[in-house]
Amino acid sequence: MAKDYINSMLGENERIILVTRQHGFVLFSSIAAEIFVTLIILSAMSALTVLVNLLAAWGFILLLIPLAIMIWDITAWNNHQYIVTNRRVIQIAGIFNKDVIDSSLEKVTDIKMTQSFFGRLFDFGDVEILTASEIGVNLFRRIGDPIKFKTAMLNAKEKLGYEGTGGHVQQRPDSIPALIAALEELRKKGVVTEEEFKEKKKELLAKM
Repeated sequence: MAKDYINSMLGENERIILVTRQHGFVLFSSIAAEIFVTLIILSAMSALTVLVNLLAAWGFILLLIPLAIMIWDITAWNNHQYIVTNRRVIQIAGIFNKDVIDSSLEKVTDIKMTQSFFGRLFDFGDVEILTASEIGVNLFRRIGDPIKFKTAMLNAKEKLGYEGTGGHVQQRPDSIPALIAALEELRKKGVVTEEEFKEKKKELLAKM
């Protein structure tokens, strides 16, 4: 169902490049209390030796409450998605009522990624997208594999201006110095790494 909803929002010739969610730690933190309560109820039910038939029914009723909340949290986590297409970055949240925020790659001006020590250890982090639109800032919190997400955005943004050329990118030699200068600015801001800058610069120089 979630996949069908995403596909229904795609424009003509728009395709999905990457779909990710918040890290599994976010889900676990949401359902930890429900798991704890469920275990307590199960332990209490198994320890009953008196009035088993009477109290067991109430135990099962109480057990349904944390289980229902847990299922709701899992479904909400599963439906909170971050999507990179060849044209946009989309954030979708909500189970029945959908909250959709999208940013055109053309208007993305900067990308900031933040990872704590544990974020680097377990591969999650925050990605902040600065745009020239009225929204201004799009913050994606604790998403899984943020480096892959950022790289997918950068690659999609780079290719955006060359769609419809049959997969062969043709650049004018006089535009290459400007592209290298733009890459240098992104490197200074930390959007691209030193290795990414050198690799892309080498590719551009080879086209002159």
